[in-house]
Amino acid sequence: MKARIIITDDEENIRKTLAFFLREEGYHCDVAESGAQALELVREGGIDLVLTDVRMPGMDGVELMKQVHQWSPETLVVLMTAFASVDTAVAALRAGAADYFLKPLDFDELAVRVRTLVHRQELLRENRYLREVIDRSFNFNFIIGESEPMKRIYKMIDKVGPTRSTVLITGPSGSGKELIARALHQHSPRKDKPVVAVNCGSIPEPLFESELFGHKKGSFTGAIADRDGYFVLANGGTLFLDEIGELPLAMQVKLLRVLQDSEVKPVGATAGHKVDVRIIAATNRILEKEVEEGRFREDLFYRLNIIRINLPTLRERADDIPLLCRHFIERFNREFRKSVKGIRSDAMSMLMRHAWRGQIRELENVLERAMLLTESDYLLPEDLPFGESADGLNDVASDDAAALNDAVSSFERQYIQHMLHRFNGNRSETARALNIDPSTLYRKMERHQLTEND
Repeated sequence: MKARIIITDDEENIRKTLAFFLREEGYHCDVAESGAQALELVREGGIDLVLTDVRMPGMDGVELMKQVHQWSPETLVVLMTAFASVDTAVAALRAGAADYFLKPLDFDELAVRVRTLVHRQELLRENRYLREVIDRSFNFNFIIGESEPMKRIYKMIDKVGPTRSTVLITGPSGSGKELIARALHQHSPRKDKPVVAVNCGSIPEPLFESELFGHKKGSFTGAIADRDGYFVLANGGTLFLDEIGELPLAMQVKLLRVLQDSEVKPVGATAGHKVDVRIIAATNRILEKEVEEGRFREDLFYRLNIIRINLPTLRERADDIPLLCRHFIERFNREFRKSVKGIRSDAMSMLMRHAWRGQIRELENVLERAMLLTESDYLLPEDLPFGESADGLNDVASDDAAALNDAVSSFERQYIQHMLHRFNGNRSETARALNIDPSTLYRKMERHQLTEND
């Protein structure tokens, strides 16, 4: 993608000459005859570099640079002047200029230095993206949510993660149980060791013992070589047993023995061997009911239920829906090479009222579909796969407009608070990310009693 450059100078010939030269070098160039005009272009977004004269009527180049940095900290500003001295060059660089050119310009030198600056921008952008990918994959702080139920879970992860205690995670399918399990692993001394995830509901019953504990060559038809089971693969690390409620009773006895003795015996082996594995189990079933009805062993339940983390439904953490939506939109923008800016308020209202029986996974799928189909800068109600009369709309507060208004206000407060935190309290950056004027943000902060430090 071509780098976007704005050329700002009050002399038309200089603007045209620079624009022609840099376009020939392969850049996309806009021209502005004043600092104010250049700033308007910056506010539209997507500008990589501003090349501006220092002395201009009205807003000069130094003031323009300060305004650009407030609105778009990632945009580089290069100053040009015919009235140069060592002191002015040093002052410009200290004030935040990426570079400093003397008029008349040496075009060969200009080409080399602009190319270097653009390459620097590309590297910074790539590094930010890679850090985000790493965070999303390995850091529980990237779990999306600032609602009170999620804050309680974060505290639990901080307390329980560093221990070796067995943890049972409960919650509906699609609520993020595996993500919590990986967060617990990352907050433990085992984080440099493997974390192995096993879906107990997807393994055929005859293969359970072999899959979990391994087997020896010739122990059954098809066992053509020795094979390590999941316990051995996770040795030293964490074994995540998802949908533990699907485990057959016969296997529950053997799993209990492994938990008690820390020893596994592969199928066909004459002796077992020790393993050091932390168990994190998860289920969408109510295991107490499964125990009462004889489908789950009581002794295994108590062995697993040492630490319990109950994940809320998406309805119970509805304050997080706008944050989750923004996260998915940013992700799908990258994946689908789109530039959707957000969700229109009436579409967000529909998302807030939906029942979300499929939890976060359903929200993710709804937004993926909407992002693929939309032809607008903002997701609209018609982009969503349900209407006002659909069965999926939550009827808890459908006839209570006051309750809905209170909810929307609460979501707005949570979202602004999240964005302020994301941009370290910088109101200009926060306003730009929210696509509103700084004055509008200020009024909303006053109404919600928020400060830059919240």
